[in-house]
Amino acid sequence: MNDQALAPSLFRTRPRRRRWVVAASAAVAVAVAVVLLAWVVFHKKPVPPAKPAAVSVSAVAVVMQDVPVSVTTLGAAQAWTSDTILAQVSGILRSVDFVEGTDVKAGQLLAQIDPTPYQAALTQAQGTLQRDQALLAGARVDLARYATLVKQDSIANQTYADEAALVKQDEGTVLLDQGIVASAQVNLNWCRITSPIDGRVGVRSVDPGNYVTTGATSNTTSTTGSTTGPVGIVIVNQIEPIAVIFSIPQGDYQRLAKASNGFRTPLATEAISQDTGASLGTGELSIADNRVDPTTGTVKMKARFANTADLLLPGQFVNVRLTLQTLSKAITIPAAAVNVGPNGTFAYVVGANQTVSVQPIKVDETEGTTAVVTSGLTSGQTVVTDGQMTLTAGSTVKVVPPAPATPPTEPGQPAAAAQPAAAPLPGQPAQPAPQAQQPAK
Repeated sequence: MNDQALAPSLFRTRPRRRRWVVAASAAVAVAVAVVLLAWVVFHKKPVPPAKPAAVSVSAVAVVMQDVPVSVTTLGAAQAWTSDTILAQVSGILRSVDFVEGTDVKAGQLLAQIDPTPYQAALTQAQGTLQRDQALLAGARVDLARYATLVKQDSIANQTYADEAALVKQDEGTVLLDQGIVASAQVNLNWCRITSPIDGRVGVRSVDPGNYVTTGATSNTTSTTGSTTGPVGIVIVNQIEPIAVIFSIPQGDYQRLAKASNGFRTPLATEAISQDTGASLGTGELSIADNRVDPTTGTVKMKARFANTADLLLPGQFVNVRLTLQTLSKAITIPAAAVNVGPNGTFAYVVGANQTVSVQPIKVDETEGTTAVVTSGLTSGQTVVTDGQMTLTAGSTVKVVPPAPATPPTEPGQPAAAAQPAAAPLPGQPAQPAPQAQQPAK
């Protein structure tokens, strides 16, 4: 009976154990699958980091050249000699004998004042002189006769003395008449007005037919106040040569004095147009003022320009470049290639493998857009001039020449001609010439 009772119980227990084994096996299989999947996902082969892209920059070669060291300031052209032609006698202006704005020579007739009253005054003075000269001659004859008679004791000594005094009086009268004649002659000569210098006449201030006087003045009002000046017929300015006046800070005075041996050696000076930047001529600085202006702290300078091309006119404002010395065979780079860091100035140098290195440099002078380097660079090296903001030591660069400025093409106009290819930098392939853009149809 016990055996019969245990048999069904054993039959029911075995299927349950089998199901538990199957479930456990499935769980183990799932766990293994999960582990394998996690290993595949999280144990991928490491990928090497991507190489950073090359940075596009502009670069130029270091050049050895002569560099002039100069001082640039503001100046103004001024006539080397300026004469205001004034009337020295009063009268009617009969004629103006020059063409406005033309060159005249010294002694050339400029204008004439009516000479009639002055000719009459001269004639009157000459007549008075001749009359008094005749009286003097008669008095001298009488004096000689009285001298003989007084020796013969025929007349009183008082009579002889009176005649001698009369001769002295007549001599003084003749001398006075001669002065009056000379003065009348001068007034007559002043009726012809001539140029005292070689120069160029401006616009006349008085027309023929007007009455001109000596000492006439006019009031001129400007931002600095009212001034009184003489009224002239015309102004003659000597512009060949011409002067350029400018001022320099008192701190530069010693440099100029040293460079010019106390202003005994002329310094090369260039006048540059403020409008176009073109050169208006070269001259020499040889005159320095003898004082420092206490209101501005500057010293006035005066340079002489030949001005044979007449590019300078009095009153014209110009930029003045004064050359102090010339640095021979100096190592130069564009000023844009100079960078300033915590340790001083440096430049990015492009190597043969198109990577840059940080090169400390020492800059001595900066003239315009050119920097003179005294140490750190050699001729032929290549330095970066644009694009330095994203560079570090070891950065890879791609040197790109600056694009030429092409003006926009107007509708209906032919396209601009293609620009020539830019010269390659050392170690760089030649760049193709940019193609001209065709107008849209």
